[in-house]
Amino acid sequence: MKTAIQIILTVAILALGYLCVESIQKPVRFKKAAEVRKDKVIERLEGIREAQRAYKSLYGKFTSSFDTLVNFINTDSLRLVKMEGRLTDSMLEEGMTELKALKLGIIKRDTIFVSVKDSLFNKNFIADSLRYVPFTNKEQFEMDATEINTASGVEVPIFEAKVHNNTYLKGLDKQQIINRNDEDLAYERYPGLKVGSLTEANNSAGNWE
Repeated sequence: MKTAIQIILTVAILALGYLCVESIQKPVRFKKAAEVRKDKVIERLEGIREAQRAYKSLYGKFTSSFDTLVNFINTDSLRLVKMEGRLTDSMLEEGMTELKALKLGIIKRDTIFVSVKDSLFNKNFIADSLRYVPFTNKEQFEMDATEINTASGVEVPIFEAKVHNNTYLKGLDKQQIINRNDEDLAYERYPGLKVGSLTEANNSAGNWE
């Protein structure tokens, strides 16, 4: 009987010890896995932002369509101005301006066109991948674009691309995801990762920056 009690106590102590260790390690494991996913999602959102900014530079607005953005990356070109020559310090001291230097041929400007894909990414980049959230079964980012009037009455184009914690963290510890959502909401933050905003002109900033 005494031996049986000792065995039971030993098992109970080991189980309690395991639970204590697990209670500490569980959030540590979650944080580590969540950070890996977060970095990849941010990388994708930054790619979306660069593509949107390039699109706006050409068309004066953002797009709410991934199909449009992907087609833009694959088929469109950006206009770049290449300048040859320069103004020396002595020229500047004598009052030489860039406009005068252009007229005199001291400096030259040449407009060249570079494909969006080569300019922003690389020739092997798969543009359609931008729409998909990493670590998911092809879940897509939510994306929209609109225009707002600033306090000075100027109409400004804005866009937003985002993904909820529940989507990009799916498959990890459910309670830890709930805890993260609750914390974000408590601090009045979007419970996920997003770039840009549909309510303010924030220069397409990411909420992780």
